[in-house]
Amino acid sequence: MVSAYLENDILTLNLNKKINQILKENEINSIEDLWIKNRANLKKMGLNDKEIKEVIIKLELIGLDLNKKKNK
Repeated sequence: MVSAYLENDILTLNLNKKINQILKENEINSIEDLWIKNRANLKKMGLNDKEIKEVIIKLELIGLDLNKKKNK
């Protein structure tokens, strides 16, 4: 079930170290904290387009996207 992932730490997404560091600095600790953000929010935090794409892909792999639609 998708909602089971929402409480997990962002580290479970296996994002690169720089992305994890930027997210933690911006108090994004759980997958839900990340999921409620949009591309513009991530850009303001300092993520570049390639890093945002990595975040989107990792979320899609667990059935989530930044538009809040559940895929699974």
